[in-house]
Amino acid sequence: MGIELLDLVSQAGLIVKLVLAILALASVISWALIVYKWRGLRGAERDTTVFLEAYQNEPMERVFELARELGRSPLAVIFLSGCEALNRPPSESVGAPLRGLEKAIQWAARGERQHNERGLTFLATVGSSAPFIGLFGTVVGIINTFQGIGVAGNASLAVVGPGMAEALIATAVGLLAAIPASMAYNVFVARVEDANAAGELFSMELAQDLADLGPSPASGGVG
Repeated sequence: MGIELLDLVSQAGLIVKLVLAILALASVISWALIVYKWRGLRGAERDTTVFLEAYQNEPMERVFELARELGRSPLAVIFLSGCEALNRPPSESVGAPLRGLEKAIQWAARGERQHNERGLTFLATVGSSAPFIGLFGTVVGIINTFQGIGVAGNASLAVVGPGMAEALIATAVGLLAAIPASMAYNVFVARVEDANAAGELFSMELAQDLADLGPSPASGGVG
């Protein structure tokens, strides 16, 4: 079966081969991205759980030390950005100190949102466009098949079958590329939305918490 498929692909026209190559490349990149995002989101969720437990129960000095070790957690990154902003001299802050702290935290949260959403656009694009790219290859293959029938003057199954099989391979490959990308996109979007919501809620609370504490643990100001 595998040899027959390879024979059909080798006999395909140039456009169909190009379509198959594009779909194969998109599928490989999609799977690499799926593995990368899955590992990244899983690690971020684990680090965030540890960080939140420490933030709610531990002294700020310990929270600061843990935050530097839990770099995969968006909340830890936001926390460290807030500490850094709190330690800046007043001349480096824009407006009141609390406003400068809030702006630094908001920018850090925005950067983490962008990081979380990285790669999702590619998965969505593959999921939505790969079937149509495969369908284009199928249409081209069918056109070539009918041209072959016209040249041969014979429409028997022996003549039509190989050409139709060659054409339908493009649709099959397009679906194989699209289905995993679409499923992964939907799963990742839900997890990213949860992470972004947690980041927004944490950001709103962090600015006031740090402002009430005074200088951040990085400067040794919290006893």
